[in-house]
Amino acid sequence: MKKYVMALDLVNDPQLIKEYEDYHRAVWPEIKRSILDAGVTQMEIYRFENRLFMNMEVGEDFSFEKKSAMDAANEKVQEWEQLMWKYQAAIPGAKPGEKWVMMNKIFELV
Repeated sequence: MKKYVMALDLVNDPQLIKEYEDYHRAVWPEIKRSILDAGVTQMEIYRFENRLFMNMEVGEDFSFEKKSAMDAANEKVQEWEQLMWKYQAAIPGAKPGEKWVMMNKIFELV
């Protein structure tokens, strides 16, 4: 099992942040299914102010390329992603159009 940790910012507006959290309290079933079908076994998103951190655990068959291809072919995922852009802002250092940015692990207590 692999783990990935990613970061993303939200538009720094309390009302938009509330709406974003509301959507994530009731994620569309098609979105949950697409995440599981891509090989993600566990996902958590945390927020501090307008910064988000996502922890993902994935199975051996997971790849970001496979997930991207699956997402591109799924109309409901495309609808969700378009909707989420209203709330999301690229984190400093992100490439143009990039949403979630991979974080590097710098410490692990063993």
